[in-house]
Amino acid sequence: MLVTTLVLVLTVLVLYVLYVGRFMRWHSMNTQGNAYFGKTLQERREIKNKIIKHAPFVSPFVRFLALAAYNPEKMPKTTYKNVTGPMITSSNDSFKAGSEYKPTEDDIIVATQMRCGTTWMQQIVFELLHKGEGDLTDTGYKHLNSASAWIECSQHTGVPLADSPKLGDAQKRVLKTHFPTSLCPYNEKAKYIYVARHPVSCYASVHDFVSSIAGPFAPPPHQFIDWFCSDGFFWTSWPHHVNGWWDWSQKRDNVTFVHFEELKANPENVVRQIASFLNVKITDEELEKILVKIDFAYMREREEYFEMVPPSVNTVMSKTHFFNGGKSNRHQEVQPHERTKINTFVSDYLSESDYPLNTYYPDVVKQEPTIEATEELRPTA
Repeated sequence: MLVTTLVLVLTVLVLYVLYVGRFMRWHSMNTQGNAYFGKTLQERREIKNKIIKHAPFVSPFVRFLALAAYNPEKMPKTTYKNVTGPMITSSNDSFKAGSEYKPTEDDIIVATQMRCGTTWMQQIVFELLHKGEGDLTDTGYKHLNSASAWIECSQHTGVPLADSPKLGDAQKRVLKTHFPTSLCPYNEKAKYIYVARHPVSCYASVHDFVSSIAGPFAPPPHQFIDWFCSDGFFWTSWPHHVNGWWDWSQKRDNVTFVHFEELKANPENVVRQIASFLNVKITDEELEKILVKIDFAYMREREEYFEMVPPSVNTVMSKTHFFNGGKSNRHQEVQPHERTKINTFVSDYLSESDYPLNTYYPDVVKQEPTIEATEELRPTA
């Protein structure tokens, strides 16, 4: 009886592993590279629905792998020249290929630390080049990731870098990157747009996003914040990233620096600035069309045309949207002790930097006790 039971259990386990392996192969074939984003909306929905159908049965295996490979000190990652990236969308080879890419005068490169407005700026540039008539439907590019390559990850997701299309009458490529300046390929004839966001807002958005895509592989909260406050964070730390790009923007005319909060507060003004920087002339009527199509509500309603990564077992089981909030004051929702830790880290890191942290994010700057406050804290006789 015992032998029979063991044989039955082993048979079920073998069949389950074969099932998971078959699903994983199918998933890889339909989501790697541009295999997902290059499909029609209906085809993408069919793929996502199939993943949703199988997710409850595959997720126990994913959780088992996470438990078996659990290392509280490390996220699944790739590392190239001391810059890390998520293993799910990058590799040493893709980072190497991205860093060795040779930009041309036809390239407009949108750069950010992750979750700081990358997709938003890509959409702005995409619509500027099409004068507000950009088409991401099945009759057009199908998806933003098929219209705009990700420099260091195009081997794993979206249109290959070599095939990124030239857009609009100007025939420009829109490329995105999270590379710090130490790895970002540079050409004085290309154009670079960098977007920065409040570091604590960045942290909150990254936490939601990584928890969604990494699922059980994501670090717990107390380790997540330590990881964020280090140069071992994906694409290096927020202050390291911002400092490098600010330096480029101050020394190079073909690099411009935008703040997420400015874009949120006055999108028309920022769009006009970007248009001028790119030498794109638009009419008032075209500007109105662009403003409609870069509005957060518009993009969230059409999230299927903008999502950054293909669906997976983890993402379909998560309640987090790709466009989760888009708030300029997201940092205020973070716990005080987390805000303090991040603010102190950023303030100390940038203490000798030229980046005007006190101008753009004064609440981040570490406040030294005033003489009055010091007097109040002294014990009375």
